[in-house]
Amino acid sequence: MGTLYLCATPIGNLEDITLRVLRTLREVDLIAAEDTRNSIKLLDHFDIHTPMTSYHEHNKIKKGRILVEKLQAGMDIALITDAGTPGISDPGEELVRMCHEQGIPVTALPGAAACIIGLTLSGLPARGFVFEGFLPTETKKRKALLEALSRETHTIVLYEAPHRLIRTLEGLAQALGGQREAVLCRELTKCHETVIRADLAGLLAHTREQEPRGECVLVIQGKSSQELAAEERLQWETLTIEEHMDYHERQGLTRKEAMKQVARDRGLGKRDVYRLLLEKEE
Repeated sequence: MGTLYLCATPIGNLEDITLRVLRTLREVDLIAAEDTRNSIKLLDHFDIHTPMTSYHEHNKIKKGRILVEKLQAGMDIALITDAGTPGISDPGEELVRMCHEQGIPVTALPGAAACIIGLTLSGLPARGFVFEGFLPTETKKRKALLEALSRETHTIVLYEAPHRLIRTLEGLAQALGGQREAVLCRELTKCHETVIRADLAGLLAHTREQEPRGECVLVIQGKSSQELAAEERLQWETLTIEEHMDYHERQGLTRKEAMKQVARDRGLGKRDVYRLLLEKEE
C-alpha cells in the first residue's frame, strides 16, 4: 500500500513551510488539495510539479473513496489544505478515518496551525484549552454551543471570517459576558499581523469602529473556578435545606454524607447545616 502524508502548509508566510514537507510534496505520486487554484501558487513558488487533484468539503466522500483506491494500489498521496494543518477545520479528518478503516498507513508532517499560533500569542492559559473551529451558522446549533461555552473553564479558541466577526463577538459577549478577557488575532504570520487584547465588549467596540479584514482567531478566557463555584452556590440556594438534603439522599448518600455535601455545595460548615435543619424541624 501507499502512504497518506498530512502536510502542513504556511498560513501566510511562505517561509514557514518545512524542508520535510517540500521534499514530500516533490516525492509523492499525487497531491490532494482543498483548492487547487490556491495551492498551485504554493507549488509554483517552490518549483514543485507533482500532479494535483481536488479534495474538499463537497466531494470528500466520493473523492475520498477514489483516493483510498489509489493508496491501496500503491500510490503515495500528500494531503494539503489551503493553509495550515490538514484535519483542523477541514475535511481531512474524513480521509484519515477512511484510511484507518482500510489499514492504510497515515503519517503527519507538522507545521503551522492558526489555532496553536493564536493560543500561544494570546498569553491566556494554554495548559488546557478547547478548540471549536467556526461556530455553526444554524441559529439553534449556534445558541446551544454558545451556552455550552459559557460554562467552559478552559481557554476557548475559535476561527472566524471577517464578515461574520461582529455577529460572533455579539453572541459571545451576550452568552459569556462582555467582561470576559479575550484576544483577537488577525493575519497571523503575515506582514499586517495584529493581536488585540481586551474583554469581549472591548473587542466588539473595536471591530465596529474598524472594519475587520483577514481570517481571524479568537482566544477567550474560560470561566474561572470562582465564578463556577459562585453560580453553583446560587443554584443550590434556590432550594430549601430540606430539598437540598433530599436531592443528595435520593442520589444514594446517607444522611451524614448528604449533610457534608450540602455544606460543600453552599459553602457552609457542617454544623451550620445541622443547625439549620434543626431549626426547621423545631
